Amino acid sequence: MFKKEVVVITGAGRGIGRAAASLFAAHGAAVLVNDLDRSACDEVATQLQKTGTKAIALAGDVTDPAFPDRLVKAAQRSLGPINVMVNNAGYTWDGMVHKMGDEQWSRILDIHVNAPFRIIRALSHSWRAAAKREIAAHGRPKQRRCIVNVSSTSGLHGNTGQANYATAKMGVVGLTKTIAREWGRYGIRCNTVAFGFINTRLTRPREDAQSVRVAGYDVAVGIPAAHRENAFASIPMERLGSVEEAAGGIVLLASPLADYITGHTLEVTGGLGI
Repeated sequence: MFKKEVVVITGAGRGIGRAAASLFAAHGAAVLVNDLDRSACDEVATQLQKTGTKAIALAGDVTDPAFPDRLVKAAQRSLGPINVMVNNAGYTWDGMVHKMGDEQWSRILDIHVNAPFRIIRALSHSWRAAAKREIAAHGRPKQRRCIVNVSSTSGLHGNTGQANYATAKMGVVGLTKTIAREWGRYGIRCNTVAFGFINTRLTRPREDAQSVRVAGYDVAVGIPAAHRENAFASIPMERLGSVEEAAGGIVLLASPLADYITGHTLEVTGGLGI
């Protein structure tokens, strides 16, 4: 489905992003793998190359205002024009509202809203101009171009202890719908995948003491075991989703099967929230 297409995925060093990189590659895409963790980023790209996939790694912080231009230019220089952009990078930094500091609030909005916005803006310079040329020459765009942003059921419904994350993830939905409206005339699609409980380090038991190192902070991630067990009772399928199942939602919306779907939020939740 993605033969001769170029896919860029942020946060692809592990979890959902890594699974999405593998699935896109299996369907013929060339892939740029981005992650804050250089070793994880390099490992994924190397594994893809071993399967015959054209892949490159670009480690870097998506919240750096200068990084989006580097990301776009690196993909174009090494792989060719970008067809699919997946804004997947992110983490949680939970806390109750009355205990949440300004930095805890702003860093989560920065990675989940500001970074995707800047990346999309960086893409706009090449994508809109190319689409305009194609429309002038052929009457319609010739190349497939789409964005898949990653959201969460926390953004759709709110979640205790996640005021920052829920606000950011709902912001992703608004950004997606706006891009779909503004760029639809150029044949550029923009959709969101909202994940429920997917088996990643963000949903594993907090007691496992997993953490993410961000700007000098060790940010604990995961869900308290008691809350995690209670969550299962709300999922009709009675289990967490796998990263491969989550990746399937991303690839579905990026694929030719979804060429007339834009501005949509696909819930990949096992039925949570229905």
